[in-house]
Amino acid sequence: MSPSPAPEPRPVEPATDPATAALRAERAHHDRCRAAVDAMTADAARQVVTGADVSASGADAEVLGRALRTRARAFAELPPGPLFFGRVDFAAGPPGDGRSDPDHAGQRYHIGRMRITEEPTAPPLVVDWRAPVARAFYQAAPHDPHGLAVRRRFGWAPGGEGAAEDLTGYEDETFDAPGDGARPDPGAPAPDGLLAAEIRRPRTGPMRDIAATIQPDQDDLVRADLTESLCVQGAPGTGKTAVGLHRAAYLLYTHPRRLHRSGLLVLGPGPAFLRYIARVLPSLGEDGVRRSTVAELLARQPVRAHDAPDAARVKHDPRMAEVLRRALYARVRPGAVTDAGLTVPDGAHRWRLPAADLRELVAAVRAERPPYATGRARVAARVAARLREGAERGAGPRGEGWLRRTERSRPVTALLDAVWPRVTPEEVLAELLADSAALDRAAEGLLDPAERAVLRWDPARTPRSCRSARWTTADLVLLDELAGLIAPPDGYGHIVVDEAQDLSPMECRAIARRVPHGALTVLGDLAQATTPWAPRSWSELLGHLGRPGARRAALSAGFRLPAPVAELANRLLAGLDVEVPLIRSLRHDGEVTIRQVTDTVAAAVSAAQAARAADTGSLAVIAADAEVPRLRAALTAAGLDPRDPTDPGADGPLTLLPATVAKGLEFDHVVLVEPAAVQEAEPRGAHRLYVVLTRAVTRLEILHRRPLPFG
Repeated sequence: MSPSPAPEPRPVEPATDPATAALRAERAHHDRCRAAVDAMTADAARQVVTGADVSASGADAEVLGRALRTRARAFAELPPGPLFFGRVDFAAGPPGDGRSDPDHAGQRYHIGRMRITEEPTAPPLVVDWRAPVARAFYQAAPHDPHGLAVRRRFGWAPGGEGAAEDLTGYEDETFDAPGDGARPDPGAPAPDGLLAAEIRRPRTGPMRDIAATIQPDQDDLVRADLTESLCVQGAPGTGKTAVGLHRAAYLLYTHPRRLHRSGLLVLGPGPAFLRYIARVLPSLGEDGVRRSTVAELLARQPVRAHDAPDAARVKHDPRMAEVLRRALYARVRPGAVTDAGLTVPDGAHRWRLPAADLRELVAAVRAERPPYATGRARVAARVAARLREGAERGAGPRGEGWLRRTERSRPVTALLDAVWPRVTPEEVLAELLADSAALDRAAEGLLDPAERAVLRWDPARTPRSCRSARWTTADLVLLDELAGLIAPPDGYGHIVVDEAQDLSPMECRAIARRVPHGALTVLGDLAQATTPWAPRSWSELLGHLGRPGARRAALSAGFRLPAPVAELANRLLAGLDVEVPLIRSLRHDGEVTIRQVTDTVAAAVSAAQAARAADTGSLAVIAADAEVPRLRAALTAAGLDPRDPTDPGADGPLTLLPATVAKGLEFDHVVLVEPAAVQEAEPRGAHRLYVVLTRAVTRLEILHRRPLPFG
């Protein structure tokens, strides 16, 4: 971040009342904070140059340089905006009065997205929102003020082209003794005015953070212990995604060494969604988080084919895990040991193991069900150990070096290749899908004949080798299962999974493999589940994730959806057969317009033109996927140049969205074209329509020619 322009001299304001004087003092404090950030940025850049000249070993110098460059980049890429959004004034009462906090009595702290200080050892000008002292800002309530006397929120406005943001107002919530309620400062706006305005601010870019507006129930989830797995059922607009991202930032702040070593992963439903959230974590001071879709996570091979729906459903079924395990371990053949047994030359000696001992040893390792690669290594180690026992009886002690050489000797390697051969996931899956007999053996008692039939490759498609196989998206899930059976992947310290309601059992297993010892934050909404294998309950999904005891929470109240949009969505929700609470909107603004038209495409163009002319904020036209090409052509012909959400380089005020990629996104104004076509486009089309209806945060305009699915 380049140094901010020097603040313009503010006009002298006569301090005729306490509110004006307080506002002037807060503006001066922000100017001081801005100067401190500029100094911190310059110092970080200077340390990179200085650190390059520090005398150290190669490894130490590399680690130091990486740390300094990371710190400098973090400062340079700080997003613009106010440096604090709140302030807490702790009560100064005597210890034991039941109200004050003995650790912070009489202290005042400004709360922002990062710690700001003029000197490393000086008290901070701003404390990080994740610091323990900041929790009172989010949790204080009339019945439990958490030691606060005053909670202050600030209002900000853009300062114009190239100018710093301007502090325009504040509001105070003043707490009395516990149980006596809270009263507003008469010199400030009514409580929650600035809070509500911030929550409702137009969505004109990527998803923003909610650090300034976190509610107490959200804060409880954000600050849950690292070792605790959470499952959050969140209705549209309740902030579940933002809660998950802020939880990731909080955990990285609270457990930096552990999580920077083991890693933290955020999984989202698609590339458009990942781009949408891309700025949230960096804005909170965390840029070391991997973001991925499940498809990207499992992408061992390129996808060059597509499954029929029936085949995809079977491949995502949890029974496939046992089918694959059987297919893999069918390659372990204790009976492949020849009657001659094993002979290993050792100088003038020849050490032997009889065939019966070898078969018993291989069978014993197989019964232990280790990862496949571990099992092969275990057989080699035990064979070498048996040989060493005989060698020591006949010729004296043998050291560890002798043991390692024996494990790698040609006779032992040849034995392993016969009884426990090396394999790749691709080899195993290609043989299973191409060989009817192999599939029948592996699926016996698990899949019925019809299910096996849809899995088998058509003879015309069967490749000459697994290298030329044309894999499908569902095949990648199976390949990952096999890869995990052969050698478990590296794990993460924590994984945040958004839109989890669409995961299949086999995808859940893939995620669980990557967090064997850590915890999960699972976010979703069963009402928005659109895949054929979507779970009917969170208990079912959490079981597949290996976290049946995860704490569950429901978020049903939110500021994002205006009440008219929420009421319409609730009408559809009643027929979705899912046990989730109705949406409770805390807003009474917003607008829903429903118009029956004769030409939906022409009407969509007119609606988009009117919205652009009125500058209503971010705008999206959403329709069934099959209708998008016609709409794109018409919007382009009208000069509206709609943005393609799947193109990372595309930008513009109007987005044209196929219904299948709308999940997780939000816009100020949504034009929904022909809801009936959205519902009829797929088996769980009613759930898809529910998703589309809840993308608007200010205005929803519905254009239809056919009868509406929700009456």
